[in-house]
Amino acid sequence: MKRKIHYGWIIVAVTFLTFLAVQGVRLSFGAFVQPWETEFSMDRGSISLISTLSFIVYGISQPLIGKLVDRLGARFILSCSTLLVGVSFVLTTMATQPWHLFILYGVVVSIGVGGASNVAATVVITNWFNKKRGLAFGIIEAGFGAGQMILVPGSLMLIQWLDWKATVVILGFFLAVIVFPIVLLLLRNHPSEKQVEPIGGVREEEETNTSPNSATFSNWSVFRMRPFWFLVLPFAICGFTTTGLMDTHLIPLSHDHGFSTSVTSAAVSLLAGFNIVGILLSGVIADRWSSRKFLFLLYVARALSLVILVHSHDPLLLLGFAILFGLVDFATVAPTQLLATQYFKRYSIGLMIGWLFLSHQVGSALGAYVPGLLYEQTGSYTVSLYVSIVILIVAAICNLFLPEPNKQRNDVKQAEAV
Repeated sequence: MKRKIHYGWIIVAVTFLTFLAVQGVRLSFGAFVQPWETEFSMDRGSISLISTLSFIVYGISQPLIGKLVDRLGARFILSCSTLLVGVSFVLTTMATQPWHLFILYGVVVSIGVGGASNVAATVVITNWFNKKRGLAFGIIEAGFGAGQMILVPGSLMLIQWLDWKATVVILGFFLAVIVFPIVLLLLRNHPSEKQVEPIGGVREEEETNTSPNSATFSNWSVFRMRPFWFLVLPFAICGFTTTGLMDTHLIPLSHDHGFSTSVTSAAVSLLAGFNIVGILLSGVIADRWSSRKFLFLLYVARALSLVILVHSHDPLLLLGFAILFGLVDFATVAPTQLLATQYFKRYSIGLMIGWLFLSHQVGSALGAYVPGLLYEQTGSYTVSLYVSIVILIVAAICNLFLPEPNKQRNDVKQAEAV
């Protein structure tokens, strides 16, 4: 007899597609920088402010999205957010002034991207998976890398063949006409909606902790818990060194080191490809090994990759950096999410993940802005790279101070008793 696929894997596939589409569009921002400079007579600094505003709005939205997911469900938030990004992205074609872009992309699109993010996805995966949760997190997170590999170069080609407005319309319709209906029709918040159990079965604590108020009663007590801060701080550093520093400054840094466009493009492609490999491997490893120890190794490896980048005046060193950094780029997300769902299972998972990704976006905004500021002062990215190496070591040490999840229950009970 053929073994029937559990609907939980359909949930994973739909969430992966959502991330590929929505986050891929978000990561395509760099493709529109030069067309927007020409169209709206803006300088590079003003365009960068749109990106910075986007990070800030995205970050601020995360705890709020977490609360909305708890009230309205992940299906509603993910589907409506996908539609919002598609429609508002198409509306940028009607912009005639720079401030129109600040409102449409920096605010409206970013709110939609914030909704179609890890916050809602973590809640729905937690509902559907009690086993192989790390693998599920890894697969959906690979949607970021897949979007980066497909939609970023795709946007560049479409802009070259057509123009930026036609490209925006194509991407917007892809989100609103194709992805949105798929999410709305196939995604389900909880296994009970399909009359099945989660993968791994129903756990005892889920059966005994069903009161809707039990999760929200002590949400603020989480700020008195050491694991919360030792997850939040490293994740902010993660955002600083990945989405902030690398996604914004790697290409100009490579050119400063004298590398040609073809070498730089090869490095970016290698980084994106190995990012997907690292994400998938991290999900498998997180299910089988200590996530806190795994995160320690990931942050140390990322610091070592930046040491290579500092001295990368040879193409082979740059490509070696791209491979190592790619393997550990988004690989930190799955074990961090897994630890959060284990430490804070008695709390509002949506809100907890919201705070976590707020810290990541704050780090991303600083990682995009501070290196640019230091570059203006020093004429290079060397200081920023050394600062990043130091704070990555701090992030690695923080993870060593985290308790193993099975030793966390007493801490949770003590915090709730206060």
